[in-house]
Amino acid sequence: MMLCKLSLKNIKKSFKDYTIYFFTLILGVAIFYVFNAIDSQTVLLETKQSTYDIIKMMTQTLSAVSIFVSFILGFLIIYASRFLIKRRNKEFAIYMTLGMGKRKISTILFIETIVIGLLSLGVGLGIGVILSQLMSLLVANMFEADMTNFAFTFSKAALIKTIIYFGIMYLLVMVFNTIQVSRCKLIDLINSSKKSEKVKMKNPIICALIFIVASIILGYCYYMVSVPDGASTLTLKKMTVIIGLGALSTFLIFWSLSGLILKIVQSIHKVYYKGLNSFILRQISSKVNTTVFSMTIICLMLFVTICVLSSSLSIKNSMTANLKELAPADIELMKKRNIPKELQADYGYTDGQIESSYQTIKESLKELGIDEDKYLKDQATIHVYTDETVTYVTTQGDNIDSMKKRYPYLDYTSPEIIVKLSEYNKIAKMFGNDTFTLEEDQYMIIGDYESMTTLRDEALALNTPVTIYGKTLTPKYKKVKNGFIEMSSNHITDGVIVVPDSVVTVSDDSPQMEYEYMVANYKANDDKTREEIEAVFTDSTYEEAHPDVTLEGTSKIAIYDASVGLGAMITFIGLYLGIIFLISSAAILALKELSESVDNYTRYNMLRKIGATDKQLNRALFKQIAIFFLFPLVLAVIHSIFGIQFCIFLLETFGKEQMLASVFMTMIFLIIIYGGYFLITYYCSKSIIKEKRV
Repeated sequence: MMLCKLSLKNIKKSFKDYTIYFFTLILGVAIFYVFNAIDSQTVLLETKQSTYDIIKMMTQTLSAVSIFVSFILGFLIIYASRFLIKRRNKEFAIYMTLGMGKRKISTILFIETIVIGLLSLGVGLGIGVILSQLMSLLVANMFEADMTNFAFTFSKAALIKTIIYFGIMYLLVMVFNTIQVSRCKLIDLINSSKKSEKVKMKNPIICALIFIVASIILGYCYYMVSVPDGASTLTLKKMTVIIGLGALSTFLIFWSLSGLILKIVQSIHKVYYKGLNSFILRQISSKVNTTVFSMTIICLMLFVTICVLSSSLSIKNSMTANLKELAPADIELMKKRNIPKELQADYGYTDGQIESSYQTIKESLKELGIDEDKYLKDQATIHVYTDETVTYVTTQGDNIDSMKKRYPYLDYTSPEIIVKLSEYNKIAKMFGNDTFTLEEDQYMIIGDYESMTTLRDEALALNTPVTIYGKTLTPKYKKVKNGFIEMSSNHITDGVIVVPDSVVTVSDDSPQMEYEYMVANYKANDDKTREEIEAVFTDSTYEEAHPDVTLEGTSKIAIYDASVGLGAMITFIGLYLGIIFLISSAAILALKELSESVDNYTRYNMLRKIGATDKQLNRALFKQIAIFFLFPLVLAVIHSIFGIQFCIFLLETFGKEQMLASVFMTMIFLIIIYGGYFLITYYCSKSIIKEKRV
């Protein structure tokens, strides 16, 4: 009972020491609950079965991600407990001097951990329950769900999972605390505040050389991930090496700057001797060994946070923006045409599938028993042809070496896609794209995949001629024109050659006619009728009854559902990981600074005795903490500028128009969370250095 009262009294007395700890735990619990409660919250939303399946898959993915998140939070809690134990070294020394055994001290810590855990769980769950209702609104908005039956709910499953995961974390903290206390020695506890890391003045020449070398390595890494010539040649092995070099160079930059900045500022007397600047810089240098490693870890975590948040938010926004542009018609059917008999063994085609490939799409629909005239309107058909002599090599001409350098892993022997001008114009008109005219000896290329169209522009600018079916054509336009023939949620058309109708001289049953596409709209005036017609074309019983009919298709509804689902999943996972990484990096830095404030109390008190005012001390403290918070953030932002370029390259098919808005949203997250930790750290540290101790 006495130990229990003492523990509660300690918590009340040292509440300001626990501010960051409480704040981090509450945030962690709330976020953990919110993302694990999505399943329970979305049950009440009225959605289509396909949308519900996507939401279910999303919640399962988030549940798996939660395991990784729990490891991060567990590490953070253990790290925070180190600060709290260090903060109370003198208190433990007094206990031991008065005869209290290490077991009783461990019991005190055990009780305190239980109380703190229960308080943080309670408050965090309360906040999490409120935020989860807002998360439900976000999910409903993303999936355009009907919220008529929505009601305030509490997720028992998320509650149990949160209690179990955090219970395990607290158990580990208790074990860790017991081990720490068992290793404590009275003399070390008494003298802990007097220990100080020696300030080692580094050789400025060595620091400058290391800084230059690290900058060159970083420059190489930046080039490889941000310039198309570098990014397009990356393999998994090369990427691993670049990540390793980037982490190493980050460490070396912090290590070299810690020596250079002090030396440079010391040489500028007006700056160094102004106010308490000399004290601030010496304080920063006094912790250089541990600070450099911490700065590196925090910088890399912030870098990952910025890239993950920016990319995930951009993907969602871009995919939503793409839907209207890239899926303008209700349905697009596609059929593999004129399969040669000799391909049967290589690709496993049945006799029936080969026979069916010589049917048109309309003939296949009739065989399936679907009356196209009853369900479809505004129909347009386009055929895709190939000429084995027309490949990337021939269409790129003198530019082929440049293309192979940037994209060494492409198959340059595959035939290019060729379509007739009249058929393309019909499809383009339905899609809302531009239509074109060509002379009999001209060709053009349409596409929307920017990296590839940029390369094609270089070949077109050289007026590269192409011989198709024995007729030589020259490009009408010096650039690829925007367009596509296949509906999708992404920009995937890397180039389609459009030629005059007279150039295509092959017969309708020639293997050189490879595909047939038919685009149409539903005969529907409302969503309900549109979904009923959609069900006709997606009914699996047709395929089961006619397995040899080689007919595939996609629709605006299917593309929309898949895009919204994928976008939502990426967004939630990105938010989950990004916020957790941001909290972890800010909390580690905050705890590090609070720990140093404890150590620096004597030094600040000495400055106060020799005449420094509280205003000067607070300003010095503010500058010191600001430098620690800004150092990793500034380099992380520089890393992110190039990292986001690499993300844009990887995610180019989704579009990059929304990246700027996503980066802006990420900055808001940084300001709120990272800035919030900075302010809390400053006010807590200010309280510590003002503290009067006996």
